[in-house]
Amino acid sequence: MATIKDIAKLANVSNATVSRVLNRDATLSVTEETRERIYSIAKELGYKRIKERQETKKQVAPNIGIIILQSPEEEIDDPYFNSIRNGVEQTLQAKGIYSTKVIHVQDSTTTSNIDGLDGLIIIGGVTSDKIKQMTAPLEHLVFVNRCPSEEEFDSVVIDFEKATSKALDYLFLKGFRRIGYIGGTERQLSDQGKVEIEDFRHTVYVKKMEELGLYEPSLVFIGEYKMTEGYKLMKRAIEAGNLPEAFFISSDPMAVGALRALKEANIAVPRDVSLVSFNDNEMAQFVDPPLTTVKVFTEQMGEMAVQLLLDRLNGRTLPLKVVVPTELVVRESVSEAVTAIKGAFL
Repeated sequence: MATIKDIAKLANVSNATVSRVLNRDATLSVTEETRERIYSIAKELGYKRIKERQETKKQVAPNIGIIILQSPEEEIDDPYFNSIRNGVEQTLQAKGIYSTKVIHVQDSTTTSNIDGLDGLIIIGGVTSDKIKQMTAPLEHLVFVNRCPSEEEFDSVVIDFEKATSKALDYLFLKGFRRIGYIGGTERQLSDQGKVEIEDFRHTVYVKKMEELGLYEPSLVFIGEYKMTEGYKLMKRAIEAGNLPEAFFISSDPMAVGALRALKEANIAVPRDVSLVSFNDNEMAQFVDPPLTTVKVFTEQMGEMAVQLLLDRLNGRTLPLKVVVPTELVVRESVSEAVTAIKGAFL
């Protein structure tokens, strides 16, 4: 690496003169010819001031990994988490960060290779003890969708209570009273493997329906977050008879499966049954009929996770929680209720 001494020797001036010229010392009395000769030699030798070398060092892209607490097959079945991952990867690429390691963690026996990583973005649910066991001694972690400890880690989440209430309130506004629920099972990784945890969509559904005196346990159907499960659960609801006027379905893929089961049974949507789903994946607008759904800004969640992690790497120590808003997207899968008084249960 070129030094001031090297430049001074070639320019036939003192080391001090070179230093003052390169540091833009306006008080230095030296000819313009000498200044230009020093600049030219410095450029030719590839010389960088200490400050410039430090700034260059700071610009080296960090190594950021993504832990996905799903198998690749589960990602395909439920594109919700895959969309968050896309948001992370697109944001990293836009910032010139390409050295991303993607780690799928499926059970408690899986160990993640985090060698050489500066930080991690964890997508999905995991207990605090388990993630510390997996990622020690790495400190810079950001959690997306669920956070094991908001006092310790950065997180990007949505308000499931508000999001679910948007769907149900819209059905109440349309006059529906008998509203069924089709949902999946939420899980998180622990020392015991994948264990079931509370699904806030189901919790809010039960709470709101009970408050209005409308809750019927027989109208609740829970399986796995898969399109095929949505199909099976809706068939079970049809076979049980006394189908409700509307359903809240907790993911778009499950709603697509449910639509197929209803079509096979010659039950028209929304004429006979109305549906509101959750996520607003790309498929929601292209099925027949297009789904009314609660839009979750998954790619923006991934984008925000990257920003939080970069902030951490730049020295922030206070853990932050970002709650990303949701939006009800009204399409064609909901009609006016034939019975019940519109707005009576708001």
